[in-house]
Amino acid sequence: MADRLIRATAADGGIRAVGVITTRLTEEARQRHDLSYVATAALGRTMSSGLLLASSMKRPQSRVNIRVKGNGPLGGILVDAGLDGTVRGYVDNPGVELPPNQRGKLDVGGAVGGDGYLYVIRDVGYGYPYSSTVELVSGEIGDDVANYLVTSEQTPSALVVGVFVGARGVEASGGLLLQVMPKAARDEELVATLEKRVGQLRGFTPLLQAGKSLSDILQELLGDLGLEILPEPQLLRFHCGCSSERMLGALKLLGEAELQDMIEKDNGAEATCHFCGEVYNATEEQLAELIHDLQTNSSVN
Repeated sequence: MADRLIRATAADGGIRAVGVITTRLTEEARQRHDLSYVATAALGRTMSSGLLLASSMKRPQSRVNIRVKGNGPLGGILVDAGLDGTVRGYVDNPGVELPPNQRGKLDVGGAVGGDGYLYVIRDVGYGYPYSSTVELVSGEIGDDVANYLVTSEQTPSALVVGVFVGARGVEASGGLLLQVMPKAARDEELVATLEKRVGQLRGFTPLLQAGKSLSDILQELLGDLGLEILPEPQLLRFHCGCSSERMLGALKLLGEAELQDMIEKDNGAEATCHFCGEVYNATEEQLAELIHDLQTNSSVN
């Protein structure tokens, strides 16, 4: 099944629901970054969370950046997700592996660390991004992003994300975001019902592995509350906008002296994109051209 996102409402618009399947894009990230089992789960959960957060934005170019910085051995996680369904990300230490936690699951919380911060930047396309910072709750990602929604956006929210990694790679990945809209937030019975049902979920990936679709999952959770699933699911994909041209532009910022040093000592330059792992090489001729451009611009100014 292709990676996708669906949107829905329930309780006469009082509940907003979004579900994502991110199996293929998480597997692509695993392969690109040579991720360990626990690193795959951590990055996959964060990418799903980023796509869920971005789904509520309005302008087509809107994007969300999530940075997780805990005190665990995984280091930091950085994810960039867009309303257009694209996402990319990486972890600082992709080879970190830990024994399963007490529940026999991948120990994402131990890898990330429960002491640290979650940073969220929303770029709505006007050139003035909105940023928020909250302390980590558990390092398990889902709890931390849900805490951000309640703390920073004052929106009662339930977020469930998961990744199942088998011997052959990522077998299931995705997540679910349920939010009680302001007009319904005062309905304590509705909020309690939603909390109870989400609490009864035994993870998200087991449902996918059992063959359930996003529509099936939402129907089971909200079917008796007037569920309305919006038509035309959105396709999702791992995508990075890096290119050889952008790499050369970044090298140009180093200045003439540094570029000349690369020519003399390394006979060129190599750069790796942190987000997607793509490796770019610049020849001596290309570096010399950058120096020429800098000198020309300097003489003009």
